[in-house]
Amino acid sequence: MAQESVKKQRLHLVFGGELTTLTNVQFRDLDKLDIVGIFPDYESALAAWKAKAQMTVDNAHMRYFIVHMHRLLDPEND
Repeated sequence: MAQESVKKQRLHLVFGGELTTLTNVQFRDLDKLDIVGIFPDYESALAAWKAKAQMTVDNAHMRYFIVHMHRLLDPEND
C-alpha cells in the first residue's frame, strides 16, 4: 500500500490595524481591525502579510501580524 504524502496543516492568522503609538502594540480601534484571513501554512500567510503591509506602507502606525495558530491549538506537538 502506498502512503499518500499529505502536508500537515499549520494554521496561521494574518491580521492588522492602526496602533496608538510606534512603540506599543495597542490598537487604536479594535472595531477596525483588518482580519486578512487564516492560511494553511506559513508561506501563504507570509505572502498575504507582505501584500497587506505593502499596501499600508505610507501609514507608519499601521501594522500587520502573523499569528501561529497551530502553536496555540496544539502547543505540545509543534
